[in-house]
Amino acid sequence: MSIHTENVAKKVTLSTIAKMKGVEPITMVTAYDALFAKLFDGQVDMILVGDSLNMSFLGKEDTLSATMDQMIYHTQAVCNGASLPLIVLDMPFGSYINEETAIRNATRAYQETNAQAVKIEGGKERAYIVKALTQNSIAVLGHIGLMPQFLRSDGGYKIRGKDQADIDRLIEDAQALEAAGAFAIVVEGVKSEAAKAITEAVSIPTIGIGAGVDTDGQVLVWSDMFGFFEAFKPKFVKQYCNGATLIRESLSHYTQEVKNRQFPSEEFTY
Repeated sequence: MSIHTENVAKKVTLSTIAKMKGVEPITMVTAYDALFAKLFDGQVDMILVGDSLNMSFLGKEDTLSATMDQMIYHTQAVCNGASLPLIVLDMPFGSYINEETAIRNATRAYQETNAQAVKIEGGKERAYIVKALTQNSIAVLGHIGLMPQFLRSDGGYKIRGKDQADIDRLIEDAQALEAAGAFAIVVEGVKSEAAKAITEAVSIPTIGIGAGVDTDGQVLVWSDMFGFFEAFKPKFVKQYCNGATLIRESLSHYTQEVKNRQFPSEEFTY
């Protein structure tokens, strides 16, 4: 049975997400502006304003140079476009290096946007940060497994959970985040059997990305799933439309009509 009333879109809250574990898969996508957030409004349970915008929209090679000011600006835009999903601000690299810094920046996120939670990368070594935030009434979405902000220190993108020892470490990470008060955990880039074990080991929802079907939900970057980002396509990304090709074809049609003085025709002229 769906948590949502049939054909009636309702505001998704932290309580909604908690109740969905083991009942109904959670849907989550990224968004970075009001235009696309409005398209996603009422269609997904959660929107992540991800630091992935640094790659998708700023053209950088990784997420590490995203700033708190950028994240707040884009979260304000997303909140202006969508009112029903639970909106999460992705805390950028360097914004939670200690408790004081994390509380200061997450407080900004709450004061300057309508986001209902923030996301932080890291397992048990970051649990004390998560606890500091949740004890100050800031909801936290955890993130374990492959963590983009750890790209340089880890020496690249590495799939996790390939052996039992690593699975055990990931479970410890998830349980530490749950104990610290995280309301859910993103599990990225792990073997499916590891994601399943993590999901079964905690009572809060897990949201997978490149982690198989046995998590409590799924998240994808919208520009990946709709075929707009062409620099590379990870194995876990399914493209639900060929956005870049559609735009190029439409733009070509427009430019040809302008060059041939077919546009604007009388229909589009005052």
